[in-house]
Amino acid sequence: MANNQKSKKTDFSILVVDDEPANIDLLQGILSPYYQVKVAPTGHIALKVVEQFTPDLILLDIMMPGIDGHEVCRQIKTSPELAPRLAKVPIIFVTALGQGQDEEKGFELGAVDYITKPISPALVLARVKTHISLAHQVRVTEQEVKIRTQELLRSQQNAISMLAAAGHYNDTDTGHHIWRMAAYCQCLALASGWSPEDASLLAQAAPMHDTGKIGIPDSILKAPRRLTFDEMEVMRTHAAIGYEILTRSNSPLFSLAAEIARYHHEKWDGSGYPYALKGDRIPLSARIVAIADVFDALTMKRPYKKAWPDDEAFSYIENESGKHFDPELVTIFLSIRSKLLETKAYWNELEARNELPSIEAFIP
Repeated sequence: MANNQKSKKTDFSILVVDDEPANIDLLQGILSPYYQVKVAPTGHIALKVVEQFTPDLILLDIMMPGIDGHEVCRQIKTSPELAPRLAKVPIIFVTALGQGQDEEKGFELGAVDYITKPISPALVLARVKTHISLAHQVRVTEQEVKIRTQELLRSQQNAISMLAAAGHYNDTDTGHHIWRMAAYCQCLALASGWSPEDASLLAQAAPMHDTGKIGIPDSILKAPRRLTFDEMEVMRTHAAIGYEILTRSNSPLFSLAAEIARYHHEKWDGSGYPYALKGDRIPLSARIVAIADVFDALTMKRPYKKAWPDDEAFSYIENESGKHFDPELVTIFLSIRSKLLETKAYWNELEARNELPSIEAFIP
């Protein structure tokens, strides 16, 4: 057989599907010196084979009894069971049909090429080599992108953890507070109709809500007494400081975190700060964080107070509906009480074991 390929078998695999034994024998003879070859004499058997086996390329006859090649291709490319694993596997139709509508239909179904009968060994090897190489390069590139994306995600997660910890570095609470509060945010966002992706983004952004406390003097943060009016004015600047820090990045995550940092002390009735915004003029993200933050602050023990019982904390949230908190969000919050208490128990157990939480807990 005259060809330019060295006769060295690779690890790449090919599935040959044809109802004619002579065609299968011919293609096996051409390909087996170079590739791992599996065969299927019908479309039905081919579909059974690919349920358990992922080839690097499929050579597929069109005219077969029962399930023809077009239907095999369609199922491989679109069925929920097969497509996630096989949609990117190149399919080359091997057919005696003429060009025209049949070729157009094959390309619409997802085929990458046609080889016409009678089969030319050199052409088969050249087409197969080309499409396997292309598909392999795509997989390699996608894997590299995936690795780089994971590295960037880890870097972003580290930045979240550092900014969240920095904002609470001089607080008397434990680091678990910010993550438990974030978990409440995620629960409330999901119950409010947010997508899992958006609720996850909120949960990752929420722990950075007090980043601005970095700029508040220790004498105020650690004051063992009620703050004076002037000290309270200084304390309130942490919202603007946090916003200024977090807007140094324009990524969706840090933009959301900046929004939360700026507005999480606003109140539904307009009595909050720094802008005394009312109602839905307060961003929804900040309204969710406000409820979650207060609920967690009430139910956690601090050196200067005992943890409130759950019933009293829920009652406080309910009583502040329409005053501090968005009434609609309060209703939703109270409706998911069991989920919130389950979440609270989980994070309290982590804290009791002194296990450091991970931002990955909030990523779907």
